[in-house]
Amino acid sequence: MSAGIEIEPVSDAAWLVNYIRRHWGEAGVVSRGKLRTGGELTALRASVGGDIAGVVSWQIEAGSAEIVTLDSDKPGHRVGTKLLEAAVGELRAAHVRRVWLITTNDNTDALRFYQRRGWRLVALYPNAVAESRKLKPSIPETGAHGIPIRDEIELEYPL
Repeated sequence: MSAGIEIEPVSDAAWLVNYIRRHWGEAGVVSRGKLRTGGELTALRASVGGDIAGVVSWQIEAGSAEIVTLDSDKPGHRVGTKLLEAAVGELRAAHVRRVWLITTNDNTDALRFYQRRGWRLVALYPNAVAESRKLKPSIPETGAHGIPIRDEIELEYPL
């Protein structure tokens, strides 16, 4: 079901910081040794029936864009898919050469989600989460399905 999903840019950095804090436990997300906070990200938000249904955020550096967060508050409504498609469209329009993201080894649901939408696994960073915990100590030791969180996995979308 995807009817009624509206996508709009997020122009209020404080709103984005608070949204990320609610969904990620802190105002920032760590990947590849960098802490990224909502105040420095570009984002789109989805709404269904006037209610916030999800957010995608990214950062562009040197012609490459990292999708930093993707959250859907309405699983099964295609919110994540619509947000990801809209973000890729924005990044294409901005002439970004590469779109990539990081997830962790425990996040098998995300790995399935991205691969089904054409994203490719391009790198594995063994034990990278140990370094990430130095920047964000709240990252748990164990994640989805009881799997220890250790490695970062990089995925890329072909533009």
